[in-house]
Amino acid sequence: KTSMIEKVWNFMEKFAAYGFNKPHSASYGLIAYWTAYIKANYPVEYMTALLTAELHGVAGPQREIKMSQAIEECRRMEIKVLPPDINKSIYSFSIEGPEIRFGLSALKNVGTAAIDSILEERAKGQFHGLKDFLSRVDLRRVNKRTLESLIKSGAFSNFGNKATLMFNFPLIVADIQRTKTKSEKGQYDLFVSSEETKYTDNFKVIPEYEEDVLFTMEREVIGFLIGKNPMAKFKAIIEKKTTKKIGEVNIQDANKPVILAGLICGKKIVKTKKNNEEMAILQIFDESGTIEVVVFPRSYTILKSFLNINKIIMLKGKVNEREGRIGIILENAVDLEKVNQN
Repeated sequence: KTSMIEKVWNFMEKFAAYGFNKPHSASYGLIAYWTAYIKANYPVEYMTALLTAELHGVAGPQREIKMSQAIEECRRMEIKVLPPDINKSIYSFSIEGPEIRFGLSALKNVGTAAIDSILEERAKGQFHGLKDFLSRVDLRRVNKRTLESLIKSGAFSNFGNKATLMFNFPLIVADIQRTKTKSEKGQYDLFVSSEETKYTDNFKVIPEYEEDVLFTMEREVIGFLIGKNPMAKFKAIIEKKTTKKIGEVNIQDANKPVILAGLICGKKIVKTKKNNEEMAILQIFDESGTIEVVVFPRSYTILKSFLNINKIIMLKGKVNEREGRIGIILENAVDLEKVNQN
């Protein structure tokens, strides 16, 4: 005879073949409902939480792609994402009225120890200038690479342009260290007040960098652009002609044709082993992400005159998948600057 336990087990076993789907779908449906409600009724709070969640996700290119997609969604929702500010930013993304402030931990080369030093000192009072900042924080924790990243990201923009700050900060650091050494030895300059040493940014002002250099700096330390988008002037033709954004290309697109537009942010020239011919490996990005583009010798010979760093191009190619990594094999490309002029 079949025992009661066996009967119950047989019943459960058959039910499990399809019964899981309903509660699973219901759970996902409920989460989707909650998410949609919060996004519709608390858009700034929702997008701030989303950006923070993506920031704390798995490190690497996928995190940058997801964060840049979230930034693009903020633009679509007309929510302004403010750049980092040394007097306002905290660890993560934060809400400032109807806007979102970029977090310090989202910047490359800005670690927890450096942020701790900045926030601890800022709690005693706002920073009044670059010289004031450098004289107050622990320069063992806020090192040269950290300072460069903060300047390049725009965190010190209220104190001067990036070119001026990049030129002067090593000089100021050296001066502060000399002053501290003298102080420790009991030597003081009778003609320079302590207030002047701390607060006055009386350094040499130099012209700002070219726009393409500023874009490169922002990409370098953030991974994408949060300010002015150099591709914005080509928006109409890009929306009309392209088939996908870079961040939308995935493994399911392997071996399929695609038309993309992007800015060349990396370029490596290599030579083929067989004929010693030049070819190129490009890194191209848009507001949704970055992708590798391989340009074989025949195409490179024809197109190399404009396949340069900071050029904005539209390309036609085939999606290539290798060991789980997605890239593009370029077939043809055009310089969007020249297309826009015609």
